[in-house]
Amino acid sequence: MTTFELVRPESKHLSSYIDALNRDWSPDNVRGKVTADAQLLSIEADPAKFLASLDDPEAKGAPITLPNGSTVPRLPGFVRWMWDGEFCGSINLRWQHGTSELPPHVLGHIGYSVVPWKQRKGYATQALNSVLHDARVLGLSFVELTTDPDNIPSQRVIESNHGILVERFMKDVAYGSACSLRWRIPLTTTAPLE
Repeated sequence: MTTFELVRPESKHLSSYIDALNRDWSPDNVRGKVTADAQLLSIEADPAKFLASLDDPEAKGAPITLPNGSTVPRLPGFVRWMWDGEFCGSINLRWQHGTSELPPHVLGHIGYSVVPWKQRKGYATQALNSVLHDARVLGLSFVELTTDPDNIPSQRVIESNHGILVERFMKDVAYGSACSLRWRIPLTTTAPLE
């Protein structure tokens, strides 16, 4: 039986992660290959520094470059890798200290992506449920996530974790001004999945 878990990115997982990047998967569903290629270069230059950059709860890392090329301050956050004996995908959580709100340029608290060859196994649903626990520990009263209107699998993942559709909106020009759906998961009343 395959055991699924979220792991903190470490060197022992890195070769499987590199394999996913080389197979045209990206942890970034907005910038895709650009992000994958940049990560491969970062890993090649300094694997330890790359791994350390994925766990930044104090927002000490470099500013974030948005898809339109502008830069914004980094938020506190971390990345966890989905693992079942090999790399399955990634999930990240970002937040602002002292509030559940996010700056306008941030589309959501949580983002996730499962490699195509590991989809439809419930991994994204399990990963999101686990990260919701982390968000509660941080004191967040809710988290927001966004999906494209045609991304039904991602919407099901959010709904399975008690997500509520809040609005249909147009993304900021930095993200291409496309239509998107905003979801909210209240954390004060959300029970863990059985």
